[in-house]
Amino acid sequence: MASVQQWAAAVDRGLVGPGADPAERGLVYGTAAAGTGLAVAAVAPAAPPLWAVALVGLVAFDLFGGAAANATAAAKRAFHAPGRTARHHLGFVAAHGQPFLLALAVPGLGWVAAAVLYALALAGAVAVTAAPGAVRRPVAFSATALALGVTTVTVDVPGELAWLAPVLFVKLLLGHLLPEESRG
Repeated sequence: MASVQQWAAAVDRGLVGPGADPAERGLVYGTAAAGTGLAVAAVAPAAPPLWAVALVGLVAFDLFGGAAANATAAAKRAFHAPGRTARHHLGFVAAHGQPFLLALAVPGLGWVAAAVLYALALAGAVAVTAAPGAVRRPVAFSATALALGVTTVTVDVPGELAWLAPVLFVKLLLGHLLPEESRG
């Protein structure tokens, strides 16, 4: 049986990235905690069942923390290591079905809205991974801006989940899909 220390190290590697330094870990966990607090405080006045509040909190922890984590050098080394392909990146984005989980927990978020958010993340990921390296960064920012525009104009998201689309798109399209820029 693994010790608590081994378990904590495995969680740390999985959430922050292998080889993360203390500053990266602190930033990721601090962002995850603050985002979770914000999301829970936003949904609590609607008085949902405790399981729904817990689910919103878990999703927020993952998305807010992941937005910070995916921008760290540790995550960039792991996600953009030799042998990592567009298929790996698209699989990571496809695994983020959190809009559907939140549609279960928050009555104001419908299945169509969840599907639109999910489809926009996937479409953006396809555009970014298909783009040539020289324009991948501007394509990611364009896809994020357009996805946020579409979401804002066409998707009915309850106020307590107003954070969902921006944080989801930042985590996946800007954080996860972009490799570290080389420094000259």
